[in-house]
Amino acid sequence: MKTFKMLSFDLVTKDGVQPFPLIDGIIINQENSHQSWILELFMERQYRPIFDELLANGTVFNVRVVISFPDNEPAPFQVIVHTVQEIGDHISVLLKGTLKIKRSKYAEQLLSELLAEGVSLENLLERFKTDMKQRPKLKNDG
Repeated sequence: MKTFKMLSFDLVTKDGVQPFPLIDGIIINQENSHQSWILELFMERQYRPIFDELLANGTVFNVRVVISFPDNEPAPFQVIVHTVQEIGDHISVLLKGTLKIKRSKYAEQLLSELLAEGVSLENLLERFKTDMKQRPKLKNDG
């Protein structure tokens, strides 16, 4: 097993990305045949109803997390809530899931969309850098 520091956590919805501020977080690669990962989020108690509902419904959902260094690209995971536990005024949310295969052609698709949008050459590099980091959903991504 390998353990990493989780710096940010975003829930991916059909409407976009919903960030959740973390007090602390870790992510564990179980390095097993199922390629399972465990994500533990330590956050304010106000977010409990959201994760309680996902737990009660057994919902499988997509998330993005930044691991180890702030400049790392967000890693996409498909997860399910395993437990939600109160710890003082906070909660610990344990998620289990798998790393989604990254699209190897994301950069090419993003650049194509930016050009189709008519982004000026002066703004193209900055917009490309920003979008590569934030990873917005692409039009051809269904």
